[in-house]
Amino acid sequence: MIDRRGFGRVLGLTTGAATVSLTGLPGLPGAQPAAAAAAPRDEAAGMHTGFPRLKRIRAGLLDVGYAELGPAHGPAVICLHGWPYDIHSYVDVAPLLAEQGHRVIVPYLRGHGTTRFLSARTFRNAQQSAIALDVIALMDALKIERAVLAGFDWGSRTADIVAALWPERCTALVSVSGYLVTDREAQRSPIAPQAEHNWWYQYYFATERGRRAMEDPDLRHDLTRFVWDTVSPTWDFDDATFERTAAAFGNPDYAAIVVHNYRWRLGLADGERRYDGLEQRLAGRPTIGVPTLTLDPDRDPFTAPGGGAAYRDRFTGPYEHRTLPGVGHNVPQEAPTAFAQAVVDAGRL
Repeated sequence: MIDRRGFGRVLGLTTGAATVSLTGLPGLPGAQPAAAAAAPRDEAAGMHTGFPRLKRIRAGLLDVGYAELGPAHGPAVICLHGWPYDIHSYVDVAPLLAEQGHRVIVPYLRGHGTTRFLSARTFRNAQQSAIALDVIALMDALKIERAVLAGFDWGSRTADIVAALWPERCTALVSVSGYLVTDREAQRSPIAPQAEHNWWYQYYFATERGRRAMEDPDLRHDLTRFVWDTVSPTWDFDDATFERTAAAFGNPDYAAIVVHNYRWRLGLADGERRYDGLEQRLAGRPTIGVPTLTLDPDRDPFTAPGGGAAYRDRFTGPYEHRTLPGVGHNVPQEAPTAFAQAVVDAGRL
C-alpha cells in the first residue's frame, strides 16, 4: 500500500497538507497546458496488483463482493466500475483515497466477480434503475448514510442515477463522460456512422450470435480484450493486468447481465414492472443538484466534442469539468492520480 508520503509525492503535495492540489501535473486544470495530447506520467498507475482482501455482504437481491480500504469511520467513497472491467479499475485509486482518510468501497456490480444473486429465481436484470438500487441496498447494508459516488461507464450511469433520484445519499459525484442516464426513446434514433461504429458490440449483443459469444469463455475473453485495446489506445497495460480483471467475467450470470443491459438500452429486452416508476422519472432526464465534477478522457472514442457542453445543463449544483489529455476509457486505472484528485476536489465543491 502506498504511504501518505507517497501519495503526497504523486500529487505534488507535502506530507500532511490539508488540501490536495493539481498544481504541477501537466495537462490538468491548474497547470500549464501540455505541449501534446499525451497523458502525463502517473507514478501511481500500476503500483498495485490487487486488494488486500475482499469482503461479502448481503444487500438487497445480492450477496455483494467488494473491496474496502481506509478507516471505517472516514468519509465514504463508493467507486463503481464499468464494462468490460471490474474492481481492479480502482486498484491504484483506492489506496490513494484511503491514505487521505476516506473509507473506500469498491463493489463488483451484479453479474461480476464474487457478487451473486441470492435467489436462482431472480430475473437477471441489468436495466439502469435495478443496478442503481443495488448501490442503495449496499449502502444500507454497510450503514453508509451518504457517500461520494465515483464511476465510469456503467459506473458513471449508476452514480448519476443515485445522485439524481436519491441526492440525500450522495455527498458529491465524480462522473466520467458526464450525464449517462439512458434515454431509451432517444436510443431508437440512428446516430452518425462513426459513432455507430464505436458501439459495434452493443449491436452484436442484440443478436443470438453475440449472446453465444459472451457465453463462450474463449470468445468472451478475446472480445473483451479487443474492447480494452480499442477504447484505451494509449494505455500500455500488460497481459497480467487484463487477466486479473478477466477473472471477474467468469461469474455464472455475467453473459446474461451484459447481454440484457445492452438489449434493454436499445428497447430489445424488457425490464421489470417493479422499476417502471423509477424508469419513468429517469426518462424525464432529471437534473443533478449535488456537487459534481465531470471528467472527459480525450482518447476515449466515446468522448463527445465540446468539453462537456452536451451535458452541462443536467448539473445544477456546484460543478467543475476537466478534460484528461492522453487518457482512454478506463480512466481510474489509466490515470489514478487524476481520478483520486477529482474525488477529493468534488467533496470540496
